Amino acid sequence: MRILAAGDHFVRPDLLRAALTAELGAARDHPAPEVTELTLPWPHEPFGPVGTVVEASGTEDTLIEALAGARICVTQMAPFTEKVFAARPELRMVAVSRGGPVNVDLPAATRHGVAVSFAPGRNAPAAAEFAIGLMLTAMRRITTADAALKKGVWRGDFYAYEEGGIELDGATVGLVGYGAIGRIVARVLRAFGARVLVADPYADPAGTRADGVELVDLEALLRASSVVSLHARLTPETRHLIDAARLALLPEGAVLVNSARGGLLDYAPLPGLLRSGRLGALALDVYDVEPPPADWPLHGAPNVVTAPHLAGATRQTAHRAAAITAAEVGRFVRGEALAHPANPEPTAAETTGPRSTP
Repeated sequence: MRILAAGDHFVRPDLLRAALTAELGAARDHPAPEVTELTLPWPHEPFGPVGTVVEASGTEDTLIEALAGARICVTQMAPFTEKVFAARPELRMVAVSRGGPVNVDLPAATRHGVAVSFAPGRNAPAAAEFAIGLMLTAMRRITTADAALKKGVWRGDFYAYEEGGIELDGATVGLVGYGAIGRIVARVLRAFGARVLVADPYADPAGTRADGVELVDLEALLRASSVVSLHARLTPETRHLIDAARLALLPEGAVLVNSARGGLLDYAPLPGLLRSGRLGALALDVYDVEPPPADWPLHGAPNVVTAPHLAGATRQTAHRAAAITAAEVGRFVRGEALAHPANPEPTAAETTGPRSTP
């Protein structure tokens, strides 16, 4: 059996190969697979739309060539489009090592009888830690003070009461979304001594009570929280979930953090809210346009902390992604149900020989 490890410069092909070897070694019932490698250019070159998919790296033709003879592909960013599936009828599975398979045309995969899996939670610890870091940085003016000191300016005026920061200890922090990342953030916040509110229509009330957090509706959370951090998935229903009307509910001087998805937040009102002091600070790792343009209005707004979509960028995330993906391949090879299927799986009978193109 041939497997293509189509990695990149983050989830590298050698990490995918090592995880596959550990999962499918010769000691198992199946012989060790033949693993070939392809290195895609991300993040040294930005991802983007390729064919019918978004957030992909590389080209369809490069992938088609590398897939020759492969029954399975493990990847983070490779563009699996209708063209690719049609060109490689021997392909049976695509295991995507990211939280959502946005680089795979799922209807096309299903039409061609290709099982697709993904790796939810792969970056949860990294993203949770980063969100806490953004909170602390914005609340305590860390980057502002750092930039000033590097220019020779000693910001002793930050000790003035009016300029002083706020603490997590005793603060009310609202989390919009309570999935794998939100739960870790809540645990850390409670260790700091914060009161944690959660708004998530899918959260289990019994589970939130056991975690020591309070489940409330979104408007109540916004009115009560001196710090708000976004951790929801981006869907048509959650696009611009935090809009101008909801931003107006925040207490004077509140801190807002978005390390989830840019589309959750309406960015247009933010510069005015920051300049007026209505919003005390803003910390961002994601944007409505990535990267933000040179004339982006928030570049000149006060009390803004920015990072270039780095929340999940740890070496542990890359290893975890490879391990989750390899485990899914192991289940598929052994005829077991996938833990994280993204589309209907082919039956065992469908995987015994080359599928035909429609």
